[in-house]
Order: sequence, then structure tokens, then C-alpha cells
Amino acid sequence: MKRRDFFKKSFNAGLAAGTAFSLRRYGNMWENEGTSVGYDLVALMGGKPETMFDLGIQEFGGMGAFIKKGQKVLVKPNIGWDRTPEYAATTNPLLVKRIIEHCFKAGAKEVYVFDHTLDNWVNCYRNSGIERASKDAGAKVVPANSESYYQEVSIKGGQILKTTKVHHLILETDIFLNVPVLKDHSSTRMTCCLKNMMGSVWDRGFWHKNNLDQCIADYANFERKPVLNIVDCSNVMTKNGPQGVSKEDVVNMQTLLISPDWIAADAAAAKLLGRNPADISYISLAHKMGLGNMNLESVNIKRIKM
Repeated sequence: MKRRDFFKKSFNAGLAAGTAFSLRRYGNMWENEGTSVGYDLVALMGGKPETMFDLGIQEFGGMGAFIKKGQKVLVKPNIGWDRTPEYAATTNPLLVKRIIEHCFKAGAKEVYVFDHTLDNWVNCYRNSGIERASKDAGAKVVPANSESYYQEVSIKGGQILKTTKVHHLILETDIFLNVPVLKDHSSTRMTCCLKNMMGSVWDRGFWHKNNLDQCIADYANFERKPVLNIVDCSNVMTKNGPQGVSKEDVVNMQTLLISPDWIAADAAAAKLLGRNPADISYISLAHKMGLGNMNLESVNIKRIKM
């Protein structure tokens, strides 16, 4: 299929799902294809999640550029809701599986997967497809439903969030990969990289009661940061997030974003939702705190259409 025909087909699918996207707004992410190396962000469109990751990670020199042989690696997807993959409330399981496979190929000793779910964790892990996919790839899928799994840490530089309890694997693994799904959110307008870390802490109630956006930005100060952010935009919940109401809330975008800078990745993701990154409070706050770059015009982006 020609790129132009593919793009029109994807756009028409979005209209059929009841979205308000315009072709020009959605297309802005794909103008001026990058030609240099040393990218801050790689954006891919037009393939399956796993094949887009295969291609995209090579632009960074492969997973071996981030993982050393013998390391313990955490892969942190969004598994928060008891939803099957077609609702796009959770990260695509095929993407999670392929990332784990690349981790082992790069020499990882062990790979772990967890999320602090909102619905029953057993059902979330199973019905999202992530538990089965992760185990098939050789990862260890662990629970996060008890406070005993968490350790209190200090958030230096946090304005409101000064301390929090984080899952012990955030502290005990050598590195971790942040693998959110892009979607609408009723409180923060969108959820992606920075907000995905709420699934790694115990007391989310404090965040919601004490300026949620500032707490999300504050947590980005924590010393344990992801070495890479891999954003699942294959199917995107564009309304009624974060849980979704029906499959009609979902637009098939067939897109993947990969970046070491989670604020740049969130800014690009906001554009895909047709939203101004500056209007997403936690993105703007984190940018002003010097924790990443939301100004995409100064981000070196490689854009690939498959």
C-alpha cells in the first residue's frame, strides 16, 4: 500500500471512530523526515507495534545501547485496567513481548514486569494479555498490590511531592524501560510517559488530593529514571479515558514513539492527540523544572513511515 493511501485509510478510520482530528493536525508529526543521526526521538507510523519497535530501536543503535550484559531490567507498561487490548486502556501486549525479547537479546540477565493496577491485579494482568506475552518472552511478572512491595524514597526538588513509596523493583533493577500507552485522561487531559509512573508508587491518593499535575512533574525529579520511553500509540483512546467506555473511543493510529527524554515523548504524544503540549499542565511544569524538553522544534526527531 502506498504511503498516501495508507495515511488516508488511517485518517478515515479515525473519523469512523468519532474523533475530531483534522488531517493537517495529525499530519504535522510526519513532515520533514529526519536525515541526521543522534536522535532525541524516533517516531514511526504504519506498522505493527512490534515491527515498528524492531525498526525504531535500531535508530538508537539497538537495545544494547541501553542494556549491558548481565543486567536486571524492569519493563513498566500500563496494565491499570481490566480491559482486553482492543480497548487501548493498557499497553499493547505484543509490543511488551517484543521489548522483552530485545532485552534478552542485548544480554539482560533477568527482565521483570509489573504495574500497580486500579482494577483487580490478577484480572488486569490476565485480560490485558500482558502477563501471558511477558512470560512467553521469558520475563518474570510480579505483583504490586501490597504495600509491603514498596519502599519510601525522597523526591529531591519536589515542590509538593517530597517523599513517596516506590515499588522495590524500581530500586533493585539496574535499569528500567517506561512503556506507557497514550490515551485521554479525564483529570490531566492525557496520560503517557510521566503519568505512567503513578503505577510504580503505592499512595496515588496523595497525588490526586494535592495538585495531581505538580506531583506528576515532581516525581520526574526522582533519581531513578527510565533509560528509554517507548510509547504505544498503535491504538489510542481519544476520549472517555483513562478506562474507556467502548471500542468507539479508540482510533487506530499505528504509531510508536521512542525517546530517552520522557517530556519530549509526552509532548509528541500530545500532538498526536491534537493537543498543545503547553496546555498539558504536568508537561509544562516538568519542562520548566528543567527535567526534559517539550519544545519539539528543538528536538532532533527521526520520522519513519513504514
